[in-house]
Amino acid sequence: MSAWDAWIGREEVRTDRIDDGLASRWLATLDRDASSDGNVPQGLHWCLCVPDAVTAQLGPDGHPARDDSPNSFLPPVPLPRRMWASSKVEFFVPLRVGEAVNRTSHIESITEKSGGSGQLVFVDVAHETFGVSGLSIREVQSIVYREGAGPDAALSPPKAEQGHIDLDGWSSHRMLTPSEPLLFRFSALTFNSHRIHYDLPYAQGEERYRGLVVHGPLTATLLLDLAGREFGDNALTHFTYRGLSPAICGEALHLVMRGSGNEIEMAAFAADGRQVTAATAQRK
Repeated sequence: MSAWDAWIGREEVRTDRIDDGLASRWLATLDRDASSDGNVPQGLHWCLCVPDAVTAQLGPDGHPARDDSPNSFLPPVPLPRRMWASSKVEFFVPLRVGEAVNRTSHIESITEKSGGSGQLVFVDVAHETFGVSGLSIREVQSIVYREGAGPDAALSPPKAEQGHIDLDGWSSHRMLTPSEPLLFRFSALTFNSHRIHYDLPYAQGEERYRGLVVHGPLTATLLLDLAGREFGDNALTHFTYRGLSPAICGEALHLVMRGSGNEIEMAAFAADGRQVTAATAQRK
């Protein structure tokens, strides 16, 4: 029996609306124009029904504090470092500007593991987002909690002297450098106050990252945007991504894609050759 069994099946319901301002800010963040059909690009759902704990209830890392009360949706895992490890997303009906939405979330599973990086706890959260036409998006999101880094731990990821990215075989490639304003805008859109994305002394001194960390879902959003630029918005039915290594603000990020038929492979690579994200997708 796990210490966290009481949280499995715990549920919460949130409501939101895709107003013109949110849609415009999302498109501006991605340097995109609005669609003529009134639909919003895939990925905007990560801005909806976000946690809205008051500032006084935030923990040292900037996330909402967790406890063992019935009001705490996520379990109070004592491990201090948190990451969005992966997501499996199914797209059914495009969301539209002006649409009211509601999201039902429940804790699907909690798994404890031990590995080379120490103790880990994975929390899988299932989300279903509904619009006026019914179920729009189903997602299973995996959050991982990790042990803290010692004050003398080497900064990660280690700085490579030289790297190489083999772009042969990838049919689409886009390179961009995530900047502080881009990270700030994405944090604001998703109401994410995790300090590793904007507080450099905290990111380096407390969590021992080499620099500000690019949000995992921001990298996933950029991959969805790459698919949108290639195939048109809302062309995917499935999207799965997994974080492999931190992407660092101010360092070039290479987004690539290839596929045959409806099956698509995508990835993000850092300038030093590290693979940051692995992703797959299916087209309509």
